[in-house]
Amino acid sequence: MASRVDHGETSDADKLHRLRERDPELDRLTGHVRRFAVMMTGRHGDRLENWIADAEQDTLAPLASFARNLLRDFDAVRNGLSLPHSSGAVAGNINPLKMLKRQMFGRAGLDLFRKRVLLAR
Repeated sequence: MASRVDHGETSDADKLHRLRERDPELDRLTGHVRRFAVMMTGRHGDRLENWIADAEQDTLAPLASFARNLLRDFDAVRNGLSLPHSSGAVAGNINPLKMLKRQMFGRAGLDLFRKRVLLAR
């Protein structure tokens, strides 16, 4: 089976690299996003304040707005980027319930919904 490279196509990384070379704003945005991703995956909440300051000083208005919104609940955001706790287990249980609720909205009463929830487990 032939790979994509055999057909003359370039990888997504190569495309992004070429786009970043042509667009300085995209290049700066990519740098900010990658730094934020490192904070998230490496639990480096201690870097958040510097990241926000850098993002606010940049001329990218949507990024600066995002950074300012993070300041609204700075302690919670920093803790979310630092601590090992996760709401993944809760979300894993709530999402199927929300799906059932959406499927049954306006079609059935609470009794049938309750039975479907119990049978789904």
